[in-house]
Amino acid sequence: MPIINIKDGVCRKAEWRMAEPVNFSLCRGEHIAIVGPNGGGKTMLVDIIRNAHPLLMRDVEYDFSPSTSTLASDNIRYIAFRDSYGDSDSNYYLQQRWNQGEIQDDSNKTMRFSSGELRRYQLKHALTNNPRVLIIDNPFVGLDVNAREQLRSTLAALANDEAKPLSIILVLSREDEIPDFITHIVEVRDLKVGKKIRREVFKPSLLIPSRKDTLFPSPICSLPTVKGLSVVRFNNISIRYGERTILKDLSLDIKKGERWALSGENGAGKSTLLSLICADNPQAYACDIELFGQKRGTGESIWQIKRHIGYVSPEMHRAYHYNVPAIRIVASGLKDSIGLYVTPTEEEYARCREWMRIFGIEKFADRQFLSLSSGEQRIVLLARAFVKSPDLLILDEPLHGLDRQNRQDVRSIINQYAQLPGVTLIMVTHYEEELPECITHRIHLKRND
Repeated sequence: MPIINIKDGVCRKAEWRMAEPVNFSLCRGEHIAIVGPNGGGKTMLVDIIRNAHPLLMRDVEYDFSPSTSTLASDNIRYIAFRDSYGDSDSNYYLQQRWNQGEIQDDSNKTMRFSSGELRRYQLKHALTNNPRVLIIDNPFVGLDVNAREQLRSTLAALANDEAKPLSIILVLSREDEIPDFITHIVEVRDLKVGKKIRREVFKPSLLIPSRKDTLFPSPICSLPTVKGLSVVRFNNISIRYGERTILKDLSLDIKKGERWALSGENGAGKSTLLSLICADNPQAYACDIELFGQKRGTGESIWQIKRHIGYVSPEMHRAYHYNVPAIRIVASGLKDSIGLYVTPTEEEYARCREWMRIFGIEKFADRQFLSLSSGEQRIVLLARAFVKSPDLLILDEPLHGLDRQNRQDVRSIINQYAQLPGVTLIMVTHYEEELPECITHRIHLKRND
């Protein structure tokens, strides 16, 4: 008998149901990758597998032998490495503690983890009671190249450990990240679960070409036409948290119209650097920083700075717990607020719909934000970042969690928009192939250990 077997499964509640009855099995010795487009139903399938969404008239069949427990809660461990996990999520808590160098081992000694080591730390806790099945949602999200390889090796070792039989299910947005130890693929598309096929015969779906030219709405607030204007200037700045130095003696001068790629290993200070530009870091007032031609701390308000900036990041994604129509999330970008406290005008709503059309998400305008998949939420937040047609576009891992088609389309939009006259771009990604062709400058940060 399979470890997990679902035959013609239909969830009890209508809002949890797939487009057709679910058939799925996990047999001994198998390791499965669940792939498919954003909003296709991957997470819904996982919820059915682990019995989070009970079935109508029948139950999921489990055989966890040689485990002595028959309970799914004892034998299935689920870890979600998504950008949108909430503040109560233990993974987010561990990540924040790691960022501050506060995680301690059993001997009560403070340890500093790389992100790959942090994932292994989380895996260790998930595997404490020797579960039979491990499900991981987006295991490689947010990791640099070395950390991804470390985690891939750790998962392969777990999959091949005959002393502790463990079947692994990975939920992946990127089909090019399917590890070699995976034996089978299940594609979930349009809320339909495809047949389980062997990894070596799996062929990704063909991409639809992106539009060559896009007509963008005009900027709401443009910078003065000044030749050689410094949009961002740092002069020998240093940022410390306790005993840890994040940025040390950093100088940087980004001119209007330049397109910068910001790179560096996890913990090198990329997010800290961006927080200084976005006026979200109080240490900026103690540093020699100039934004849009004006020195920080000389009377400018945070909102005067933010009105020129379009911004999206994993941290912003985590902050959005508002279950309101997606168009209101986009509209909040016009007010530079996380929530929306002023009712937009019809003209403003029309602008929001236009940007949602550009990103291909106009159909989500009236959908509740939290009902969307994590990838769909990310595209809504991207539309929010662009809605002002900003002078400075700051994109921190903008393609996280997006499927191949959406990554291609969003990258094309970024590339076209960033080449408009006067637009300045700063983009962070751990994947070189995600950078648009228009990049003109680069900066690489090194971690200060």
